Amino acid sequence: MLICGDVPLPLPLGSISASSAPTVPDKDDFDEVFSKLQVVTHPRLIVVGSDAALAATLTRLMRTDRLHIELAYVAEHSSPATDAYHLSAGARAARTALKGTAKPVPLIRDDAGIALVGLATVTAPGGEPLVGEAYVDDTRLFSGTATNMHVTPTPRMPGLRASIEPRRRWLPRRWIEGRAVQLGSPAAALTRDDVPNPRAVKRSTFYRHDREWLLVR
Repeated sequence: MLICGDVPLPLPLGSISASSAPTVPDKDDFDEVFSKLQVVTHPRLIVVGSDAALAATLTRLMRTDRLHIELAYVAEHSSPATDAYHLSAGARAARTALKGTAKPVPLIRDDAGIALVGLATVTAPGGEPLVGEAYVDDTRLFSGTATNMHVTPTPRMPGLRASIEPRRRWLPRRWIEGRAVQLGSPAAALTRDDVPNPRAVKRSTFYRHDREWLLVR
């Protein structure tokens, strides 16, 4: 089990061997955890923390070719990731982490090699309208300006969905599903799972990885 940041530990997990890490763990924070899992026949890693912690863990599993490790997520409260994958939170999530079944789900990543587990938001720097063009597979999401763009994974194929904020606030968001979403813009501010990208981007692509990951549900 990996406890990320200062988060409460649900009672059902009190007897599980645990390692501590920052709120958003870095690659060095996984060394101890991976060394313990190497000797386990059916390895399962429980991540207690935020969507950012889960995304960092999945990114590390992907980059180190460890996607055979089952991954369980225990969030304190509901979040974009729990919503996307229909997961519980708190003590109920802890019980699922211990007794649930791991099933393969699409792994969504971007062109920087960072996994997405909950929500990516794209806006223009400084709160201006987002200028550019975006496609979900062959379907145009927008061309010209938009307030923002959202991308979120789905637990089923084709793997992701994307939307822009409607121009009239009383209208619902229109989501388009696909395997990939591509954005081109003079300058865009990208936030993945509550972690802002350090600099503006001109291009950003989210797409389904060629391998799935094992999510405990």
